[in-house]
Amino acid sequence: MRPKNPKTSLEDRITGALVGAAVGDALGGPVEGYSPDQILERHSGRVHGIVGPWNGEAWRTARPIAPYHKGDGHVTDDTLMTHALIRVYAQVRDHLDAYAIADHLVPDLMTNPRWIPELQQEALPLHRVFLAEKWLVARLHYGHVDPREAGVGNIVNCGAAMYMAPAGLVNAANPTAAYTEAIDIAGAHQSSYGREAAGVLAAAVAAAAAPGATPDSIVSTALSLAKDGTRTAIEKVCEVASRHTDFESALIPLREAVAPYDTVGPDYRAPSLGARRPSRLHSIEELPIALGMLLVSHGDYRHAVLGAVNYGRDCDSIATMAGALAGALGSPVPEDWSKQVAEASRLDLWEPATTLTAVTREIFERDVHRRRAHESAFTTIGDPRCSD
Repeated sequence: MRPKNPKTSLEDRITGALVGAAVGDALGGPVEGYSPDQILERHSGRVHGIVGPWNGEAWRTARPIAPYHKGDGHVTDDTLMTHALIRVYAQVRDHLDAYAIADHLVPDLMTNPRWIPELQQEALPLHRVFLAEKWLVARLHYGHVDPREAGVGNIVNCGAAMYMAPAGLVNAANPTAAYTEAIDIAGAHQSSYGREAAGVLAAAVAAAAAPGATPDSIVSTALSLAKDGTRTAIEKVCEVASRHTDFESALIPLREAVAPYDTVGPDYRAPSLGARRPSRLHSIEELPIALGMLLVSHGDYRHAVLGAVNYGRDCDSIATMAGALAGALGSPVPEDWSKQVAEASRLDLWEPATTLTAVTREIFERDVHRRRAHESAFTTIGDPRCSD
């Protein structure tokens, strides 16, 4: 296994995770929803970088993708939501909870037009995000639901997990705190194993940012915190992944390993009757596969992301998660990819990382102050000489 640099700075890790997630998202977008065999046939081989839309020049009208221009380096809603969460951290400048999502993220989705790469125009982010994310607006703005419970009733998918890397980075090297914060945040959006996946993804990113982290240590951390079907799915997928060193040979075995826990079923575009319903026995597919690809690649960014992309199905979100984890480990994101994605998406991929690094340092200082105040108070009440 190629060793990671234990002296990689906080800013490097945050930048690697966020730029890595965005690039993975952009690479996975044009082949999302298809199988490895379909991807192989469409591209006359595996995808090895940024590719164009699945339907070529007919992307504007071809179903089921129209009217989204997926491909050519365009990020999807995974990155749009990740950047939106970073803007909430920049406003609050402290740890977040479900109420912060209601107070800050929802108004941002509803009122601030931004460049939407897949639409090739400015629009409200609300007009791009999937129905599972529109749920945030329906429940929190129009329904006035308690933010801590607003996720109940939504379809259970990777919607919260796909943008939860910032919660892991704010709690860098503290996976338990990352898990707790992400579970709180995700309560506004998801329930059941969708919410659980958000917590575990954040914890895995926090673990990846720790000095000396490895893919094995990240998976061990994820397993120590994950509950129910999410834990079992990660365990089974990673057992299989540990026997592979190349994503090509791992594609089918990883799918077979996660299939018993995935509710969507074999045809991604024709979900089963039980798809995306709450359950303690099941898991989203994306997180276990991302962790599996991290193991297969031994933490190498390019290998992990290309494995996620060529896996197909919800591969933009899988590659987003795999890219965040490999980037946080310190594996470099190819510069030609990141520059092309930034230019094609008309996004500064590095500015959110600079912002989140500054906020993370502020939050850490607040945490130290709060911890010392607690230590002082507890020492006082814990001293028997202070008892009456």
